[in-house]
Amino acid sequence: MAPAYPPSRQKRLRQVARALARHGLGWLVLDLGLGRLVPFHRGVLRHAAQEDPYTKPEHLRLALEDLGVTAVKLGQVLSTRPDLVPADLAAELARLQDRVPPVPFEAVRAVVEAELGQPLEALFAAFDPEPLAAASIGQVHAATLPDGTAVVVKVRRPGVEAQAEADLALLDALARTAAARTSWGQDYDIVGWVREFAFTLRDELDYAAEARHAEQVRRDFADEPALHVPAVFPERSARRVLTMERLDGVKVDDAAALAAAGVDRQELARTATRVMLRMVLRNGFYHADPHPGNVLVLPGGRIGLLDFGMVGALDAATRQALLRIVLALAAEDTDRLVDELTALGVTGEAVARGPLKQDLERLRRRYATRPLKEIAAAEAFQDIMDVARRHRLRLPAELVQLAKVTAMAEGTALQLDPDFEILAFSLPYVRRFWLRTLSPRAQARRLSGSLADLADLGEALPRQLRRLTHRLEQGALPLTVAADPSPETLQRIDRAANRVAVSVLTAAFVVGGSLLALAYHPTGGHPALVAVAVLAVLFVLGLVAALWRRGRL
Repeated sequence: MAPAYPPSRQKRLRQVARALARHGLGWLVLDLGLGRLVPFHRGVLRHAAQEDPYTKPEHLRLALEDLGVTAVKLGQVLSTRPDLVPADLAAELARLQDRVPPVPFEAVRAVVEAELGQPLEALFAAFDPEPLAAASIGQVHAATLPDGTAVVVKVRRPGVEAQAEADLALLDALARTAAARTSWGQDYDIVGWVREFAFTLRDELDYAAEARHAEQVRRDFADEPALHVPAVFPERSARRVLTMERLDGVKVDDAAALAAAGVDRQELARTATRVMLRMVLRNGFYHADPHPGNVLVLPGGRIGLLDFGMVGALDAATRQALLRIVLALAAEDTDRLVDELTALGVTGEAVARGPLKQDLERLRRRYATRPLKEIAAAEAFQDIMDVARRHRLRLPAELVQLAKVTAMAEGTALQLDPDFEILAFSLPYVRRFWLRTLSPRAQARRLSGSLADLADLGEALPRQLRRLTHRLEQGALPLTVAADPSPETLQRIDRAANRVAVSVLTAAFVVGGSLLALAYHPTGGHPALVAVAVLAVLFVLGLVAALWRRGRL
């Protein structure tokens, strides 16, 4: 049964329903049970006309932009999930823009002083009232510390967290409605996906989390001179304020500025790819939004990373599985690829292995005859997502996010060097990281973890067995059986039961005949026993023939 929407959210629900209906998404309004909130007969549903008709993806993008910060972030995250949405819709959602005016300077001052507990003038020697950039969650200002250090200060917009929390609660109710009323809501686990999105958005709203992300990457790459992560100033940072070192460099996609600075673009492409591979496959913690605006080229050809609001994390087991998947792709081993995908937990219960293998085999053949330099990671990623949608695979968010990040990093590398063969460059690093997982130290680390798990299990198992035995004795252990009442299934069960019955009858006649023979010790006569044996054989054969003719055996 679909959840009821609370009266306190009726106004926002009406805004959602009207925005969707205004942009031609009336089917979604009806699916979500919001039809009563939409005055279809009034002119409020008209939108600005244009010479060329809007496409369906454009309609959805415009509706999300009308609905504000949470909806825009929802669309931006959906654009990174082509396993859930078609390629044309993902591309359109990637164009979502935060259309918000800057927050007035006095409101910015109030947030900074409330969070840091001091007057703005005591915290900064200079603070530019005009923002460098403004977005739906916050805006960035240039400032100078009392010791002369140049910094940037990120300030969250007042009221944005309360609005986001209200929208997330409403979005959860809408997702549960979709799961209860529609097949697509169930097939794509919309409720689970919305909860993942809520976690991501709350992380973006918390600048203290972004500070921790930046510091972790900074520690991970302390020995890497090619990468510079801006320092965080924790005494001037909090949940709504983040103060970081200001980096002066050239944007990675500014070809003219790179040429003027004498940057070796080919070497830069290789360095950027190597850094990303190390983040993902060795450290398991990586920047998840490496678009050109977040990547600077610093003096000396070093790379500077900005904006750690979106990061990805992979545990050791997932990293090992990904390494095996890449090696299976390189070896053109489709069976192993299906095995690894299954082990990674990306196949749903209803996924048929045979058709999945056939589709992956077609992909393998398509790419097998092409040189590595002609294979784009973004294209291969999209092909795999198409297969995922076709088989309704529930891909882990981390896996999809990583694939999208890989495609973005590849795009940046190819902008720097159009002849860069990213797959050929990456495979030696993949093999090297794989060998690291086989080293004695890594094996010992995994073994110690397994032994700790085993010790915990040994400690907990007696208590769990005692509780299980007690519930069995009390008759309090429920047993749930899921049955498929389809005619095909019932027919298979009927045939199996008939075969068992025939086998039991045959065994009974054989055992009975043996007992009679032992009792009477027939040596030359007893025609009655022979007649009984013949009749028994004829009976069994007749029964088998009758069941066979009816297709029940």
